[in-house]
Amino acid sequence: MSVITFVNSIEEKTGKTMSLVAIATNMAIENNKRILIISTTNKEDRIKSCYFEEQQTKKIRLGIFGENRATIDTESGIEEITKMARSNKLTPELITNYTKVVFKDRLEIIPGIESKERLTDEVQSAYANLINVASMYYDEIFVDLDNVLKQEIKDEIIEKSDLVIVNANQNFNCLKKLKKYKENSELLKSPKSLILIGRYDKYSKYNSKNISRYLEEKNQVLTVPYNTLLFEAADEAGIPDLLLNFKKLSDTEDRNAIFIQEIKRATENIIYRLQELQMKR
Repeated sequence: MSVITFVNSIEEKTGKTMSLVAIATNMAIENNKRILIISTTNKEDRIKSCYFEEQQTKKIRLGIFGENRATIDTESGIEEITKMARSNKLTPELITNYTKVVFKDRLEIIPGIESKERLTDEVQSAYANLINVASMYYDEIFVDLDNVLKQEIKDEIIEKSDLVIVNANQNFNCLKKLKKYKENSELLKSPKSLILIGRYDKYSKYNSKNISRYLEEKNQVLTVPYNTLLFEAADEAGIPDLLLNFKKLSDTEDRNAIFIQEIKRATENIIYRLQELQMKR
């Protein structure tokens, strides 16, 4: 089991959530792993819209190639999980009752609350408990860590994480801030962190090799290229079908092929780093 947490390096738009969605979905498709995505937001839940249409009949995939139809509700399972945690009744089997299935036995999600008033201190505290219990059942847990959480809760989740993906963008001011932050950050100096550039444009002069050199990273930073089809699919609950279709691309120069190549590189680097860290324990 591994906990992989995506965070923003600074409070700027980096495409963090979409990067997580692309990598976690690809990992579920390409690897025989049981994956859980946890959203911690109290705003419009981008993760849920990537997979499900609210209050409408929508396909739920029972396997990579099979499917049936079911109605997706709008309630978040984290509140029910909070109740279970309060009474010390939370078990891995109970968690599965409150997830939404994307690929059966491959990919499930726990959406965010989508309401500031309902994101109480008790609910925030339940996330750490949820991660502990879920780790007994899932192979990989992806956490989309939102800045709306209290700092001590964020710190606790990062501490529990096996790997932290620090998201940034190609804006030079952002990169300067990240470099300065790295000088004083134990997390960024730690092998349990990887830097990822979201909404990436390979034609920018701030390409991944130059960014890696500027940030004095030993390994080339990860990237998730900007992809129009990805963002369109995110509004239409179409991410799983899109990435399944991308598997069929044969033209390596196609911009969508380049996108999926970078997603696969990020996935492979995450798996390799986790294996490295586990060997050192």
